[in-house]
Amino acid sequence: YDLSGLQAVTAQLVCVLPIIFGFFLPVILLLRLAIEQADLGLDARFWQAAANSLLVAGLTAGLAVVIAVGLAYGLRLHPNSRFIRITSRIAAMGYAIPGSVIAVGVLIPMSWLDNHLATWAKATLGLSTGLLLTGTITALIYAYLVRFLAVSLGTVEASLTQIKPSLDDASRSLGQSPLGTVLKVHTPLIWGGIVSSAILVFVDVMKELPATLVMRPFNFDTLAVQVYRLASDERLAEAATPALALIAVGMFPVMLLSWRVAKSHSSRFSL
Repeated sequence: YDLSGLQAVTAQLVCVLPIIFGFFLPVILLLRLAIEQADLGLDARFWQAAANSLLVAGLTAGLAVVIAVGLAYGLRLHPNSRFIRITSRIAAMGYAIPGSVIAVGVLIPMSWLDNHLATWAKATLGLSTGLLLTGTITALIYAYLVRFLAVSLGTVEASLTQIKPSLDDASRSLGQSPLGTVLKVHTPLIWGGIVSSAILVFVDVMKELPATLVMRPFNFDTLAVQVYRLASDERLAEAATPALALIAVGMFPVMLLSWRVAKSHSSRFSL
């Protein structure tokens, strides 16, 4: 229906009001609190939490892309392999499971392995290794991979399906190995999908809370954990700055992806 007059204005208001009350007003309030209490927000704890968030998000995004490319290319090479299909589907199941459940499921075997490694190192090497997995960010990154690998895998698979199999045949006939084909043929062609998948995983890890609360090492806070703790204590002025940082981290990648999608659509239309 083509709306005009009061009907058009009413429809626009109905669409805009949720955005205003759900996003713009809270952001304005957070900005006001952050500016008024800048000395509380931009302290050493904020910068340490920001560095921790960037570290785990960057490492997880990079590992997720590498694993996703390997799984997706394995499916491409052996589409009829039941083992590879089942493995890839199991790897993508984590996104449907709550983060706290994944954290508990990862923590139990990781703790068991940690204790056995420490016992072996003490008995064999005479070294006290401590908790190598659960005492560091290793177990936390593993939990992130279980949780968000499906995001990267789906994006990479969608990009690979757009490449014709004849390119694989041409590359192999010219003497390239499967690894060389991935690195020299597929990676440049699906680079946009790889970047998109890395951005999506990066954003998801930055704002992930339940698994981080359970799996994080001692004295290792991320921005999401800092916002949760400060808001729980009703210290909203101190929570405003890390909350705005998470909003910015979530907005700019989405804007970049939207720009890429619009650019690809315009290029296709021009062709």
